Amino acid sequence: MMNEVRIAIVGMGIGRANAGGYMRHPRARVTALCDIVEERMVEAEQALGLTDVKHYTSYQEMSRDPEIDAVFVGVPNQFHVPVALEAVRNGKHVIVTKPLSDSAAAARELVEAAEAAGVVNMMSLSTRYSPEVQYLGNMSYRGDFGEIYYAKASSIRRIGIPGWSLGFIQKGGGAFRDMGVHVLDSVWWLMGMPKPVSVTGVSGAKFGPRGQGFWHIYPPAKPLEELAKLYDSDDYGGGFIRFENGSGLQVESFWASHQPEGLQMELFGTEAGAKYRPLTVYKTVDGAQQDVSIDLRDTGNRPLDRQIAWDNVANHFVECILDGVPCGAPLRHGLIVQEMMEALLESAQTGAEVRID
Repeated sequence: MMNEVRIAIVGMGIGRANAGGYMRHPRARVTALCDIVEERMVEAEQALGLTDVKHYTSYQEMSRDPEIDAVFVGVPNQFHVPVALEAVRNGKHVIVTKPLSDSAAAARELVEAAEAAGVVNMMSLSTRYSPEVQYLGNMSYRGDFGEIYYAKASSIRRIGIPGWSLGFIQKGGGAFRDMGVHVLDSVWWLMGMPKPVSVTGVSGAKFGPRGQGFWHIYPPAKPLEELAKLYDSDDYGGGFIRFENGSGLQVESFWASHQPEGLQMELFGTEAGAKYRPLTVYKTVDGAQQDVSIDLRDTGNRPLDRQIAWDNVANHFVECILDGVPCGAPLRHGLIVQEMMEALLESAQTGAEVRID
């Protein structure tokens, strides 16, 4: 019987943050890193303080390692499915960063393979597993909001096109798959995961093709004029999703805009409503309106940060593997979110509503 999870981290970008969650877990151990560039693994190893870990430049070879139990996939969208499929085919548990894939068809192939293999399969969702969203989720699934009949979700950057990796800005990337997925997944989960039936959307690229709006927290992969010529994705997307139960969701995402930055989610329920930032619950008690501000602190009374979300993701993945806890964010959830995203982007291209079967 396993008493710890030996995990390999693929991709040294978002992989670093996720690796920290497993390093802080008493029943998990990062045993391998995988990236096509050796120097990135060396840098990540030093930054994280890892020792005695294997390095792989081939995910196929890594997946055959019998001393690896689980694989975190944190490569560009276009490569999520090939890497995760190889891991699944070798009997590894797998956790994939958002979005699940660059297309609904590829996402479906991975979900079917993972479920057939019987391995634990999970989405790594830092927003859904943030303390704020989990708090609202506990309220929602207790029934505190009553029927959630409408919701709004937005992710807006003023300057924030990630130009350090071409995977973001080429076909299969884009603002909606990169940032919109966070709020779409979280609000859909808060609403009780109703079945989507139709989507109407708009999307486009108003900044990237002009060499504007690029986020310089990391050096760009190429000069801006070259990135502009290679740009083949959306830098904004938004639309409206209808669900089978009659509820609706307005969702939008901008990598660059002339608007204030912000990440926001709003719930409209028959018994109460809520806002993500600042975390607030709205209700009426004895005929009086109440706006309740929620101040969440961790057990050390520290303000919340994203590290707690990564820890929550790691904790749940390890529990699913070692304790048999049912997975709360399986890849199938990622598939349904992918279908909604692809329908919105298809609607933007065709100018018509897209139905989801």
